[in-house]
Amino acid sequence: MAKKDVVKSIFERELAGQVISTHEEEYAAIHKIIRQAQVLTAKLNTGHHELDGIRQIFAELTNSTIDETFRMNPPFYTDFGQNIHIGKSVFINFNCVFMDRGGIFLDDYALIGPGVHLLTTNHMEHPFCRESTQSKPIHIGKRVWIGGHVTVLPGITIGDNSIVGAGSVVTKDIPANVIVAGNPARIIRSIINETSI
Repeated sequence: MAKKDVVKSIFERELAGQVISTHEEEYAAIHKIIRQAQVLTAKLNTGHHELDGIRQIFAELTNSTIDETFRMNPPFYTDFGQNIHIGKSVFINFNCVFMDRGGIFLDDYALIGPGVHLLTTNHMEHPFCRESTQSKPIHIGKRVWIGGHVTVLPGITIGDNSIVGAGSVVTKDIPANVIVAGNPARIIRSIINETSI
């Protein structure tokens, strides 16, 4: 007996890296979550919220449980929200932009500097298909420090303990335990493990 083809939802297809067109009937489901994210980020970024309030709004935005060790300085911007995954003791500074339709994963103790852009979605190169998008996940390892105004492109993994210098554009995977900087980001040196600290 032949196996039946499993029809994947538009969300599953997007997370699998397939091309998504805004003209698909199912795209309305994505658009609904985009509109919800706009409402919740407006709530987060308006007025003053104590840390518990920030965590509560962020939990609603990501549709997940947020650990009590999570810290953030709003404002914060996202196009989707529900594909952001946060570990313990993560810190996100102000004015960050997370385009998370492809999935953004921040492991424990990750530090995200001000004005960082994590961009999981790209448009198609062909001029007549440019409205269509393709998304790939970004993985930020444990104890990674991303400096201010860094841009990380779709599909990138940054290994544990590494540092990305301010203003860098990360176009390729970064191994663990290195310092990178520049546009495109390149390895400057390895991180010296000072056991006395």
